[in-house]
Amino acid sequence: MKIVAKKKLWKYLFWLGPFFLVAGLTSGLVASRWGPISLGFLITGLVIIGLWVILQSQESKWWGRRSTQAGTNALVATMAVLVILGLINFLGTRYHYRADFTETQLFTLAPQSRELVNNLAQPVKVWIFDKTQNPQDRDLLENYRRQNSKFQFEYVDPDARPGLARQFGYKDNGEIYLEYQDKRQLVQVVNERDRLSEVRLTNRLQQITTANSAKVYFLQGHGEHQITAAPDAMSQAVQELTDKNFITAPLNLAEQPKVPDDATAVVVAGPERGLFDSEVKALQDYLNRGGNLMLMIDLGTEPKLDNLLKDWGVRLDNRLAVDLSKRNAEIGPAISIVTEYGQHPITKDFANGISFYQLARPIEVTPVPGIESTPLLRTKPYPDSWAESDLKSEKLEFNADKDLKGPLTLGVALKKKISAASTTQAQPSPTPSPLPSPTTQGQVTPSPSPSPAALPSPTTASQASPSPIISPSPANSAPPTDKQPEQTATESRLVVFGNSEFVKDGLFQQQLNGDVFLNSVTWLSQQEDKQPLSIRPKEAKNRRLNINAVQAGVLALSSLLLLPLLGLVGAAVIWWRRR
Repeated sequence: MKIVAKKKLWKYLFWLGPFFLVAGLTSGLVASRWGPISLGFLITGLVIIGLWVILQSQESKWWGRRSTQAGTNALVATMAVLVILGLINFLGTRYHYRADFTETQLFTLAPQSRELVNNLAQPVKVWIFDKTQNPQDRDLLENYRRQNSKFQFEYVDPDARPGLARQFGYKDNGEIYLEYQDKRQLVQVVNERDRLSEVRLTNRLQQITTANSAKVYFLQGHGEHQITAAPDAMSQAVQELTDKNFITAPLNLAEQPKVPDDATAVVVAGPERGLFDSEVKALQDYLNRGGNLMLMIDLGTEPKLDNLLKDWGVRLDNRLAVDLSKRNAEIGPAISIVTEYGQHPITKDFANGISFYQLARPIEVTPVPGIESTPLLRTKPYPDSWAESDLKSEKLEFNADKDLKGPLTLGVALKKKISAASTTQAQPSPTPSPLPSPTTQGQVTPSPSPSPAALPSPTTASQASPSPIISPSPANSAPPTDKQPEQTATESRLVVFGNSEFVKDGLFQQQLNGDVFLNSVTWLSQQEDKQPLSIRPKEAKNRRLNINAVQAGVLALSSLLLLPLLGLVGAAVIWWRRR
């Protein structure tokens, strides 16, 4: 009687297990949180069910049966597969991994784009006024949104929402706008041929999120590369700076006594003739008051900047950097291929990327107290590279007495702290300083120079932004600041390259050449906290196959007829042999 009573008791107690289990699941799901009560119900129900299963197995001895063991193994295997699939799906939703095997990483955001989106402080939204959603454009926008939830996008049918379209100034189907705080900017107009470009979207995002524009001057008058479209110009580099929200302008120090006060950085790109003593003095004064200067000096030129460079411990070598590595066998020894970069913010993301420099000259750096120097570009060690002294020889052979063994430094970044006292002392005098004396190079005695405000400001292609920022509420816009860079400068920066060819139109877009220049200007302007120093996105290469009608017919015939016929013949031969 006692055994029968125990069985009946356990029979009724078993139903408490499913009851507590259902109660725990219900309370947790309804409350949207798993508190102590819901977890207690779940655990109690599972314990009761487990005890009941153990008791039943001991009484009926069904656990020892072969069928029970086989069924249990199948159940365990099924549960294991379900758990594994659940974990895979859980990890897939939490962590995203995509492999991109295209040549230019077409379906992967560039490091600059990722860093820019990750550092967004305020929400940004992309509005696409299009009736259809292109999968390629949407995939690119999804890549941006995965980096930061503050980046959002929305497709808008302009016919269904005409009021919103009117607010953005909508004119044509396919217009894409970027909205940040109270500013709106047109990114581009997409169509069937021209899809959304990462380059344009990242550039516009950088423009609209950057509060202040840094002004970069390009020294002219000594044979430097022009900043407008012309042979041997660097208009592509200047346009890239404009896209990154820099303001660019030419600078002629023979017409004005000093570097303008609003100059964030000055670039001297490939001068062919020497500077006047007063021009060199103006650049030195600019550095002494916290300015930032980039010098790109080609082999065989003498810009008369030795005194300026000597103060920083830099000397330009007059020998040619040659590269005889296997990687350079096809393009010639006069072009140095660089894959080794210094540990510096300018080159921190370059890894083993390629940049190349034609007819470059090495740079020697001597330590100077108070100045921190970091090599940026280094060639291969000897015997793959060295500095050749005999530039007329047709056969390259290393001469231990005259040549310099590699690795060679082709670029260097330097900085030094400046005191507030030196900054104050270096403030320009209200009285214009005299122009070059008759004893300077060329015995030139120019007429009195006009003030910087009276100088003409030629409009270049680089100064006009391709898509101006539209502010819906100008009254809320911040007023422009008159704060000058030298008032808050705490250090002066200098970047020197033994080559300027790499910034010329055509070469600038190759490999990492453009990134070397753009990152250097950004670091010089001390904008690295506002603009990422990284590898910018690249445009997709045109891989279209242009064929005539006959070639197209042969291709169609071979793919639709010949290849299937070969498969059928092969299958028939195999069937016949096995038969």
